[in-house]
Amino acid sequence: MTPVQSTADFSLARDSLQANESSARLGRFRRRGYQRYRLVSSQIDLSMVWKRRWFIISMLLGFALMSAPTPAGLSHEGQIVLAMSVMATILFITEAIPLPTVPLLIIVGEVLLLKVDATKVAQSLMTDSVLFIMGSLMLAVAIVKQRLDKRIAWWIVRMTGTNVYWISFGITVVCGVLAAFIGEHTVAAMMLPVGVTLITLTSNDPKKVHNLAAVILFSIAYGCSIAGVATPSGGARNAIIISYWKDFFYDPLNPETRRYLMDYVSWIYYAFPMFLLRLPIVAALLIFTFKPEVTDMSRAISRLRTQVSMQGPVKMSEWLTIAVFLATIAGWIAFSTEVGLGVIAISGAAAFLVLGLVRWEDINSGVNWGVVLLYAAAISLGVEMKETGAAEWVAGSVIMAMNNIGAGSDLGFNFVVSLLTIAVSNTMTAGAAVAVLAPIVLKTAVVAGEDPISAGFVAAISSAFGYLTPAAQPAFTIIYASGYLKGSDFLKIGVRMMLLSLIVLLLLSTFYWPLLR
Repeated sequence: MTPVQSTADFSLARDSLQANESSARLGRFRRRGYQRYRLVSSQIDLSMVWKRRWFIISMLLGFALMSAPTPAGLSHEGQIVLAMSVMATILFITEAIPLPTVPLLIIVGEVLLLKVDATKVAQSLMTDSVLFIMGSLMLAVAIVKQRLDKRIAWWIVRMTGTNVYWISFGITVVCGVLAAFIGEHTVAAMMLPVGVTLITLTSNDPKKVHNLAAVILFSIAYGCSIAGVATPSGGARNAIIISYWKDFFYDPLNPETRRYLMDYVSWIYYAFPMFLLRLPIVAALLIFTFKPEVTDMSRAISRLRTQVSMQGPVKMSEWLTIAVFLATIAGWIAFSTEVGLGVIAISGAAAFLVLGLVRWEDINSGVNWGVVLLYAAAISLGVEMKETGAAEWVAGSVIMAMNNIGAGSDLGFNFVVSLLTIAVSNTMTAGAAVAVLAPIVLKTAVVAGEDPISAGFVAAISSAFGYLTPAAQPAFTIIYASGYLKGSDFLKIGVRMMLLSLIVLLLLSTFYWPLLR
């Protein structure tokens, strides 16, 4: 190409001003796209997505279960309730989101998915049991305010010594003996400040004493739980099964059916060994599972002794606090049937406020309101499980499967009934679980040729094995309110305690109960 030709082919507009224009535009587009990508990615916390992975998994699993074909005999609403129960259980155990968020989602789900009227849902949240939890936590704040928790803790450790095992055992015994007669809810609320005192005297940093806190607080909860079946007055489940025995099997004209009129002493013969045999197991299992940071609490006990001595003699305000609390306990024993445990609990809290023994600011800051909401939503979901027929469908399906595999007699029958009751009691209160399952269990026992007394005891006692989540039992909800425990702690110890309790129950039902017939 000659210089003349090169000049002729040159175009100023094309070859200078518009040269490589498409490439420039592409480069600018790429730069802008990359900048936008960096901006968006900077606003997305990928670590948060990873932390919420179990939330995402639970949502996907739950909606998959809701969308699946509805099993025969189960309503679509019942299917939704069961799916919601699975989702809630996963979130309780994994703590993928803050636990008070779970009850909020349950409430939303009941309204949007189950189409339950919002007013009805609100009514199901504020039951007498919820008032009891709320009032009990208020009473605990008042006890701490007056420093009675330190005096009670000092009384316990003077008997047990400074070894963590014996302190755990002593707490379990004290809680158990009290809970056998005045109700596990009451004892857990009373002893929570005592446990927290022993923990804080060891260290003010919860992270440094997490395992020790788990041992002490679970000693309270399990002491209350294992004693709740020891006597008829230990819980609503006991009264329910006694009523069913009488209604289903007692005939005034047939003297042989008099054994179905279960009296107080006869119940103790059957159920009290369950409490005694598990007493030493609880403390040993807690020490083995959590391995506390200290095994000797001498320094903490020394501080406790100093603080108690500095408090001096019991003051008038402390005596007044004791009097109000004893009056509340007396009210629970004497009038709970007429007015309810919850009303009496908040009456006691109101009395503390009226007498100036505690300020509302103390209660407002000392009560874990998220825990109250957690228990309220768990009860509400249990109500829906009962009303939609989901609980009865689960029970019927399990009983049918049991008969199909030939486990409809003796040890196999008791084993399946226990597992069924445990599963249901982890999704609703023990009283509700027995109310739903007992009629099915008792009727099946008759058909299978089993003793209805033994079958009823298996169902009632197994309903106390709901150990897997903080919302499974009121005592668990109360100790969770301390802030020292995680949801995974309940599963960690709960599975082991559940298995050991199941073994003890099967041994008693096989070798001991037949001797009482």
